[in-house]
Amino acid sequence: MKPMGLWAEGDWIAAIAVVVLGIFLALGAKVAIQREPEFAGHPKGLYMLFFAEMWERFSYYGMRAILIFYLTQHWLFSDSKSNLIYGAYTSLVYITPVLGGYLADRYLGQRKAVLFGGILLAIGHSLMAVEGTGGQNDPTINVFWAALAFIIVGSGFLKANISVMVGQLYKLTDIRRDGAYTIFYMGINVGAALGTILVAYLGQTIGWGWGFGLAGIGMLAGLVVFVLGKAALNGAGEAPIALAKSKEITLYGIGFAAVAVIWGLVQYQDVIQTLLVISGITLLGYVLYESFKLPKEPRERMFAILFLISLNPIFWGLFEQAGGSMNLFTDRFVDRGGVPAGIFQSINPIYIILLAPLFAGLWQWLGRKGKEPSAPAKFGIAVMQMGFANLVLVWGAEAYGIAVMTPVYLVFLYYLFATTAELCLSPVGLSAMNRLAPKFLASLIMGAWFYMTAVGNFVAGKIGEATGGHDGEMSKQGLLDVYELFGWIALGVGVAVLLVSPIVKKWMHLDTLEDEKLEGAAEVGEAQAAGTHPSTNGN
Repeated sequence: MKPMGLWAEGDWIAAIAVVVLGIFLALGAKVAIQREPEFAGHPKGLYMLFFAEMWERFSYYGMRAILIFYLTQHWLFSDSKSNLIYGAYTSLVYITPVLGGYLADRYLGQRKAVLFGGILLAIGHSLMAVEGTGGQNDPTINVFWAALAFIIVGSGFLKANISVMVGQLYKLTDIRRDGAYTIFYMGINVGAALGTILVAYLGQTIGWGWGFGLAGIGMLAGLVVFVLGKAALNGAGEAPIALAKSKEITLYGIGFAAVAVIWGLVQYQDVIQTLLVISGITLLGYVLYESFKLPKEPRERMFAILFLISLNPIFWGLFEQAGGSMNLFTDRFVDRGGVPAGIFQSINPIYIILLAPLFAGLWQWLGRKGKEPSAPAKFGIAVMQMGFANLVLVWGAEAYGIAVMTPVYLVFLYYLFATTAELCLSPVGLSAMNRLAPKFLASLIMGAWFYMTAVGNFVAGKIGEATGGHDGEMSKQGLLDVYELFGWIALGVGVAVLLVSPIVKKWMHLDTLEDEKLEGAAEVGEAQAAGTHPSTNGN
């Protein structure tokens, strides 16, 4: 790395531009709420949440792009151990939404939970800028663990709840819902692309602290957008009950106590694996218990939810190799022309930005014609594409030869298939969770979705650990062998899901799905009086 003193003028301009853009987006969100309630066919609140989530993802994915290198090059962990820590960290990021979702559902409301989560995230990303001297014997590593803990718990309060708020802007039967979540998902990836490019460049060429510090600035910009755009939500995400100040403060205290627990937990990956098994059985058992208390159609919708979230471990276990073993592979075995390897993490979000509008339009176009694939069918297609992404990389790298550097276009192909797979699963899954879940379980179900994503992230860590072989250091052939095995497994799982998807679609009972009376009885009544019926999405 270059010394910090060699900070180029262009780098300052890039960093300042990010902050200025964030301020303009915040002001734009505030002005937008004073005009028409919709823009480009969607509520204005969607775009406010788009910008807030964009900056949160800027910080998260910017850090993610260089975390594996920080672990191997600065803290000097082995490849296998670094992948395992990476998987443990990302899995905890997706587990804590269960706590954040529960507290939001019962007490805080989604808006206050998101705000509190953003504050914790800003603290965590700021602490990431504290480097120390490096190596596992450096006491500063405890600050690093604390930074991860703040980010993990902050994500728990923010992730599930901001996704729920998107759904609250629409009726359950609104055909725009899948399109809205895809637009929201595009916002996630605008932030991910910007964060990855800028943070990876600064972190890998100038200094770790500069990269992580910029990620923290991105999070602060997200908070500004969220606070100034409150009115655009039209009451979405407010607390279900009036809380005394003392009780609200107690809930925030629980959040800080969780940071202390996670600080210890993230250092012991074997403990996380055991807790994943125990808490997973408990959570899914509770969801199943709640399901059997419901009438037939809502109960079967819950069965459909459980089926869909059960596919998360295999999909995310492969997809999340991107920030771990795939990142190391790109750094060491790909002819990348001197471009810092972390910047290649921007390929996926850039593809999302380009392809998300096409997919959003495609689902609506097919929906109007009654030909849109069901949610379980989309999931099957997604898992198959993820398997194919693995196999394309393996076949291409082996065709050119293990001893030579792999052409960079194969990395672009890998991320292309991974991205089209992601677009068939992640935004569709977010929409399905919010749409099919009973209202009183909305955030818990979204938390369960993220929980199974967490399992997938830990599986990713275990797969990444396997690429390190017996001595903990990755070899090119070793990685390709592991990728090929799981590529074929994913193809087989995807075919099986497609075969059973008609059954799961029946469980969803889309033809009888109705809006909550409190959310839209007047609109439904007016539509029926006019001789029409609320449209449903083919999903």
